Amino acid sequence: YQEIIFRVKPDLIIETGTYKGGAAHFLASMLDLIGKGEIITIDIEEYPNRPTHNRITYLHGSSTDPKIIQQVSQKALSVPSVLCVLDADHTMAHVRAEMELYAPLVAKGSYLIVEDTNINGNHVLPESGPGPKEAIDDFLPSHPEFSIDHSMEKLLMTFNPGGYLKKS
Repeated sequence: YQEIIFRVKPDLIIETGTYKGGAAHFLASMLDLIGKGEIITIDIEEYPNRPTHNRITYLHGSSTDPKIIQQVSQKALSVPSVLCVLDADHTMAHVRAEMELYAPLVAKGSYLIVEDTNINGNHVLPESGPGPKEAIDDFLPSHPEFSIDHSMEKLLMTFNPGGYLKKS
């Protein structure tokens, strides 16, 4: 993530699946280092004591809810560079829906990152059923503007094999 943020220098990072806000806070800290950008992070649950940071905006709701999409799109369309991290519901149907909704917001040269592609027996959790990896496999043939950037899978250590989708 640090390398991608340094290269892309996003004005906006959209994160789905906030949970307790740790990743959002980490991403905000990385944006501090490049001196720009903000994060919109979305989750269906609200947890107390999430980290506060002037670069983070928390949205409560489903990442596929039309009201959330409208709010996020309005912000994304007002800035030149958008990076997106999908880490909400890991079912294939939900991830695939998120990909369709958020892919148009991603800037050329930036990334649509699909997290946890290692589940459903793609190394772990064989009983989980079709998930993020299968959503990518279904998405890519109809979206030639995206390609897997395996160079982001450093030292073969990632929870997101094949999940770093770069937009050309």
